[in-house]
Amino acid sequence: MTDAPHGRTAAHTILTTGYTLSTGPGVAATVSYVTDGDRHVIVDPGMVASRDRILGPLAELGLTADDITDVVLSHHHPDNTMNVGLFGRARVHDHKAIYEADQWTDRDAEGYELTPSLRLIRTPGHSPEDITLLAGTESGVIAFVGDLWWRPNGPVEDPVSPDQALHHTSRLRVLAAADVIVPGHGPAFPADTSAPLSPHHPTPAEAR
Repeated sequence: MTDAPHGRTAAHTILTTGYTLSTGPGVAATVSYVTDGDRHVIVDPGMVASRDRILGPLAELGLTADDITDVVLSHHHPDNTMNVGLFGRARVHDHKAIYEADQWTDRDAEGYELTPSLRLIRTPGHSPEDITLLAGTESGVIAFVGDLWWRPNGPVEDPVSPDQALHHTSRLRVLAAADVIVPGHGPAFPADTSAPLSPHHPTPAEAR
């Protein structure tokens, strides 16, 4: 588990569980809150039926949008980024840079640590710029993967992926590092042999 964060002090809450046309009335992102020390992080503040689906659960935690210090965007599709503007005081992280107010700081997301318990890795496949946030918690490593998996049942092969083999390789990397996966548009699921994988590529056991 070389990709896993060294720290185990983070905690997380799923603010709203997303869905796609096959599971809900439209398309909504799974939006998560992750905290570690003085970092208050939102992951993928994308499309939701109402912004109250994000801000309401946050308020129940005693937080407002202005308390958020960081936003992580797994990739740049609108269904995962639509509500990033709610968090105007936050640093925004993507695959290549950190954006804050009028400052643009180039940096590669690969291996970047927000804290010792919060690490970004590159996981391209759904799109070329995909990243995953790995959060070390007391109960294990939680992987916030964006649309590397849309939901617990897949799709097994991503219909919009430009490179299915690369997509599969990124999935295997996450499975090797994480205990739980939070997908882009559904509830969390275990990072084990139940995770959907293409039958045309090796399973984690076969790849070892």
